[in-house]
Amino acid sequence: MAGADLDALDPECARVVREFLAEGLPEWHTLSVASARRLEDELFSGGDGPELAATREFAIEGPAGDELPLRAYRPAAEGPDGDKPDAAISNRPTVVFSHGGGWTLGTLDSADDICRELAARTGALVLSVDYRLAPEHPFPAALDGAYRATEWADANADALGGGGPLVVAGTSAGGGLAAAVALRAAIEDGPDIAAQVLLYPMLDRDTTRASYAEHGDGPLLTTADVCWFWSQYLRSPVDAHNPFAAPLRADVDLLTEAPPAVVATAGVDPLRDEGRAYADRLAAVDVPVTRVHEPDLCHGFCSLTDDVPAADRAMDEICEGLAAHLA
Repeated sequence: MAGADLDALDPECARVVREFLAEGLPEWHTLSVASARRLEDELFSGGDGPELAATREFAIEGPAGDELPLRAYRPAAEGPDGDKPDAAISNRPTVVFSHGGGWTLGTLDSADDICRELAARTGALVLSVDYRLAPEHPFPAALDGAYRATEWADANADALGGGGPLVVAGTSAGGGLAAAVALRAAIEDGPDIAAQVLLYPMLDRDTTRASYAEHGDGPLLTTADVCWFWSQYLRSPVDAHNPFAAPLRADVDLLTEAPPAVVATAGVDPLRDEGRAYADRLAAVDVPVTRVHEPDLCHGFCSLTDDVPAADRAMDEICEGLAAHLA
């Protein structure tokens, strides 16, 4: 990783990244899929996150007839007596969340801290999706799983304490899945999605944008990693032009149907410019967009809220942006 990238980071973020590097963190593309999965679990499954009223793991029937594991996060009740009015609880938003990991890595545990933060800060029921991973299950398997979970949430979230507006969200590749679910729902007359929350999303295979030239050596994600993840996910180069694999490729008519968006980007991130470009394209067709840009944070900053005050403030901005779209 280039030293200039570390120098560009917020000091606390740089400290955390240096700690990762001191543990010998290799680039993802240099590992086997199995080794990368083990390492990702070790690095990102240890956070505690805020306490919530309840969490629950269960499975529904997946798009291939198999089981699709889900984890529900219900936030703690608010108010002086620890209670909310029944009407407020019944109108609680439901956020269907897809984890990052280049469609190749990631588990319910690796996204646990982010889901807890989203639930605690928004008051929403968060439903995390353990979609099938590539390369064993290439595109559109992950999208099909995320979409199936969204359909299920639309029909059943009230039984878990949701029942209000439906939101899709995700980090990195999961942000791309959330964007694709929102587009697919619009054209298939699917669930009515009130908003999408795209956190440093992975939206296009094109690595010629300036952010790749500036930050393609990392930290935490490199150009070579991005190329490796796309190679695991896509069945063939043709899929790279499919807007449900690469939402930045969606045409104007499809984008016009997208729900309001919160798009968060990091300045020191090779994915920065595709997130900005997607926000620009949505805004150009009059889709309401809230942009949260953190110029001195890196890819994955939502996993650093406990250790990096700037990441903590960014998460607040993201949640405030969502609340504004749901008001």
